[in-house]
Amino acid sequence: MHFVLTLHSHLPYVLNHGRWPHGSDWLCEAAVDTYLPLLEALLELKKGETVSPVTLGITPVLANQLSDPRFREELDAFFQQRLKACEEAPASLVETDDQELLPLVDYWRDRFLRLKTLFDEIEGDLLGAFSRLQEESRLEIISSAATHGFLPLLGREESVRLQLAVGFSEHQRLFGRDPQGCWAPECAYRPSGTWDPIPGVSRGRHRAGLEDFLSEAGFRYFFIDTHMAEAGEALGWSGDVPHRTDRVGATLERESLEQTESPARSPYQSYFVGDPGSGKGLAAFVREPEASMQVWSRQLGYPGDGAYLEFHKIRWPSGLKYWSVTGPEVDLGDKTPYQPTDARYRASDHATHFAGLLGHIQRKTRTGPSGVAMAPFDTELFGHWWFEGVDFLKELFVRLPFREGVIPVTASEHLESFPAQAAIRPLEGSWGADGNFSMWLNDGTRWTWESLWPLEDRFWEAAPRALQSEKTKPILAQAARQLLLAQSSDWQFMISTGAVPDYAEKRLKLHCDDAGLLLDALAPTATEEELAKALEHVNELQERDNLFPNILESVGEVLNQG
Repeated sequence: MHFVLTLHSHLPYVLNHGRWPHGSDWLCEAAVDTYLPLLEALLELKKGETVSPVTLGITPVLANQLSDPRFREELDAFFQQRLKACEEAPASLVETDDQELLPLVDYWRDRFLRLKTLFDEIEGDLLGAFSRLQEESRLEIISSAATHGFLPLLGREESVRLQLAVGFSEHQRLFGRDPQGCWAPECAYRPSGTWDPIPGVSRGRHRAGLEDFLSEAGFRYFFIDTHMAEAGEALGWSGDVPHRTDRVGATLERESLEQTESPARSPYQSYFVGDPGSGKGLAAFVREPEASMQVWSRQLGYPGDGAYLEFHKIRWPSGLKYWSVTGPEVDLGDKTPYQPTDARYRASDHATHFAGLLGHIQRKTRTGPSGVAMAPFDTELFGHWWFEGVDFLKELFVRLPFREGVIPVTASEHLESFPAQAAIRPLEGSWGADGNFSMWLNDGTRWTWESLWPLEDRFWEAAPRALQSEKTKPILAQAARQLLLAQSSDWQFMISTGAVPDYAEKRLKLHCDDAGLLLDALAPTATEEELAKALEHVNELQERDNLFPNILESVGEVLNQG
């Protein structure tokens, strides 16, 4: 059985939108907590000649930020701030009689210095470092929609095509090769059929299935959640299956969750989605349900182990973390000091258990060589949310060679050996809460789509004419960027989860308003004065939202398809 570890890396566009807490510090935290430690682990595995074929998704909006010179400036400043916090921490700990935490200050200082050295060694070029590992066939980098727009709910076919066209072309530009795979944002899929998500507003009509757009864009495969293939129940966005109260990862003795019902299909194979006769279609990998649960869930899986670093308890003003999870019901005030060595040992134990669980699944399901267990996770889970997660991944790849019957490969490597044969028509759904679209379309987010859909119409009505004039092309290009940024699925997600909804609403309205102002200047009745003001606004926006330099080529491509 092949094992495909898929890591999906994504953050919305936050450069030039402030620093703390939801500006560039958000990006820098992800780099220091996750991206640099992951790179460090992969380089160590390479040095030890250990195979570690991660399928690494990097969204175009994230890749644009990581390749921006301003990101290196921001991360240099972030490292300095972290190191300064380490310098000031001892006096603060002594003052509050917390001397038992002093060894952890040295731990954090050493870690920050080590990661800063790595960042300097790669000359601040994270994309280049991962690309070199890909050139050495040690991982595969895949793409996604441009700004992680929730594709099934976009109002126009052209908008879906633009998200994917920009996603494909930006991957070519930044990584020098075509992406084979696409992480459809939120694993969201819509089959062909009647589309009318808000009756009376969305103007119900027949829409093509997402597979048509993915295939047209040039992608060879994508990913769906288990229930969408009728291969098991939905795990939810945090991996917490409804109505389950037991802790799976609390001990190593328990092997796995048992399915409550027999699934209609196996999740341990890839499927063909599309019409073979038309040439449209691509392979779909199905989320592996049992092993994935162990990693996803803080309540049910490994991340909730008492030895691991507690994410939610932070000492201010330093911002350093000193405490362990301690226990599932332990109040933040009763957390015990973190012991890094104990946590590393626990990560090794959990890696051993996970490798054993894969072997158990292979034996239980009698999955032969053509079978595949695809475990997909947000990259930021490892290191950021689950601090020891990168250590877990590194130890897992060290152990897999000793697990008979389980072979780690990239997604493309699996399809090269075993092309998808069985055809399916996935169910509508996502890997969000309840496995549907409700995280992104509900009473609290309905207004976002009522704002976005008319804006889409205005953009695609203006685009053909605006592309004909050198004077209006810059305006159209920046309007396209603002529209794509407004479409980011992050805004609805943050509103629905209650995680800084005010910020999400502000950002979505900001990009909608800017796009609207630029589209006003593209109206046939616009005056020269309005055009001049719009061009001034374009210059301001280019300084703030400087991404997707070739976006007009993608707009033209979409119009030609129409």
